[in-house]
Order: sequence, then C-alpha cells, then structure tokens
Amino acid sequence: MRLLKRIVGAALVLGAAGAVAGWFLSAPARLDAETLAQLGSGDAARGKRIFYAGGCTSCHAKPGSQGDARLQLAGGLELKTPFGTFVPPNISQDAKDGIGAWSVEDLANAMLKGVSPSGEHFYPAFPYASYARMKPADIADLHAFLKTLPAVAGKTRANSLRFPFNIRRGIGLWKRLYLGDQPVVSFPNGTPDPVMAGRYLVEGPGHCGECHTPRAFTGGTKKSEWLAGATAAEGSGIVPNITSGEGGLSDWSEADIAYYLETGFTPDFDSVGGAMVDVQRNMAELTPGDRAAISAYLKAIPPHPNGYPARKQPSS
Repeated sequence: MRLLKRIVGAALVLGAAGAVAGWFLSAPARLDAETLAQLGSGDAARGKRIFYAGGCTSCHAKPGSQGDARLQLAGGLELKTPFGTFVPPNISQDAKDGIGAWSVEDLANAMLKGVSPSGEHFYPAFPYASYARMKPADIADLHAFLKTLPAVAGKTRANSLRFPFNIRRGIGLWKRLYLGDQPVVSFPNGTPDPVMAGRYLVEGPGHCGECHTPRAFTGGTKKSEWLAGATAAEGSGIVPNITSGEGGLSDWSEADIAYYLETGFTPDFDSVGGAMVDVQRNMAELTPGDRAAISAYLKAIPPHPNGYPARKQPSS
C-alpha cells in the first residue's frame, strides 16, 4: 500500500510539473523591440500590392462580393474543416467590430506571431505560418493601406471547433513546431533575382503552401512535399500540384504560369475554377514583374509527385 501511494504521489507530481511546463511552453510570444523597429511608417501605395499578394479579400470580404464590395472586409465566410468550422473575422476599419483600433504593432504581432492584441493565440486558419516570413516593413505598408478601406459594422459568428481544438492555448505548442521565419526552399548564391523575389511572394504573403502542400495529422504543412498538391481542407476536392513534378506544371512554361495568373486561362484554353478564381483575381492586381517572379520560383523549386491520394477511376 505504501508503495502504491508513492507511485500515485510521484505521478501527480510529474503530471503537475508537465502541466506547468506546458503552460509556459504554450504562452503567446510577441515581437521583440528589434523587429518592431523595422516596421517604419508604412506606405499605402506599396501596401495595396501586399494586400492583393496576401489575398485578404478571399477570406475576409463578404461571401459573394464583387467589384468594390470586395474591399468591405466584414468577414463571414465559413471554412469547414476536419477540426471544425472557422469563420474569418471582420477586419474592416470599424473600431468596434473590426480592426480599426489596431496599431501597426498589433497587426505585425498578428501576422508574424499569430497573437491578438489581447494576447491570445490566433488559429492557424489565419495563415500566419506563411506570413511569418514577411518583412516587417511590408506589414506596415499593409496597415497603411487597410486604413484607406471602409469601416463595416457587424461581428461575425464565432468559430465552432471540436475538442481539443477549441483550446486556444494549445496552439502555442503547435507554433513551436511550425512557426518560423526561415524560407522553405533554399537556393545557392547567384540564383536569379526573379526566383528569389518569387520565393518571397509565394512562401510569404501569397501563402500558396497553405493550400497546395499536404498536411500532417497535426495540421502543419509537410515541407518535404512543398507545393505538391493536397486534399482540400474543405470537402474532398483536390488542390493541384504546382511543382514541375508528374501531375504538376511540368508542361507549363514560365510564360504560361504568368499568363494564367493574369487572365485565368490555362495553356489548354481552360479557365480557372473553384477557390482559385478568387486567388487569380488577386494575382491579376499584381505587376507583371511580380507574376513573372512567382512563375520563375515555381519552375525553380524541387519537383514532387502529387501529394494527394490517387483518385479511383470510375468503373465502365
């Protein structure tokens, strides 16, 4: 009996120690003073480019919005995933319901660290795991551009997540595995400038890997299969392979990719469809140089076979 008590006591002590360690390891971390000093004053004209490169309208515009209404960032889209339903919030300039009261430091901590002004973790459905690779000055430019957009009143409904995914504190441990500012693909010295510029746009603000890369059961992207295509987060659809591997863009030239991003037309005269419609619409707002850089990067990265399960062929 005495031995059993000792075992139980030791287990309780170890459990308590683990809980305390987990609490500290999962704590939200904000940007340091050195990074904040790199923000600068921000420029709205430059920020417009970052806004479209980051695809802010795709998730935060009212569902079904067209034209200038896409700049009314009231949120409300429902993203139904295996973890539950995420609802992108109002990020308009409404001070009460949106982010109109956010400082540039608040936006930087949200995008680079996934931390809210109140000190809570954001869920990585907000793709800060990619935004973490962005330059602080670009965040300041984006903040300046967002200030030019309209305020829209109205809160979105809350996320609806299953246990244990509804425990935000646990995101801190996830961040230790997947949040970092290092590039995914390394290139040697002397790599052409367009490739390097494309790497920044694709891996950072463009967050292309968030949809086009397979994920582990933990929800983090598999860097070893970068941009190899994946099962869609919503439903059972497929997000295509955009490397030059088999099933990907091996038959596309850089010019083909750039033209597709500008117009939505493939080399086979097919047109963009599905969730990519909104993405392509954003890419069309970029400069020809930006689209060429994205194309150069996609043709320069390691090729991979399709990163999603093979589809069964229909029986005849």
